[in-house]
Amino acid sequence: MAIARIRSVVLDCPDPKGLADFYGELLGWKITNVEDDWVTLSDGGPVRICFQQAPDHQPPDWPNPDRPQQVHLDLRVDDLDKAEAEVLAIGAVKHTHQPSEDDDFRVFLDPAGHPFCLCLP
Repeated sequence: MAIARIRSVVLDCPDPKGLADFYGELLGWKITNVEDDWVTLSDGGPVRICFQQAPDHQPPDWPNPDRPQQVHLDLRVDDLDKAEAEVLAIGAVKHTHQPSEDDDFRVFLDPAGHPFCLCLP
């Protein structure tokens, strides 16, 4: 039996509403709660993604070990080329470092600089 179940993944950022809007568009999820320094995104299931204001937020500089990524999201897509075009259109940036030689995933940065990967199943 599990000791715990995941409730939320929380990302620090300078603009919680802006980053929630980005991930809402990316995932097709809805904003369910907005506070001055906290925004919650959900698909109606038990797991949610939350965005917490951090005015002094310093985005990761991965793969530089001085500011490692610390955490990132792996998101499954059916078509990497199509998904890449769509995430770039909503504000993502393709990372200059692409470690996959097989092109089975690609690394991007969200508008606050957090890395995330688009991955084939």
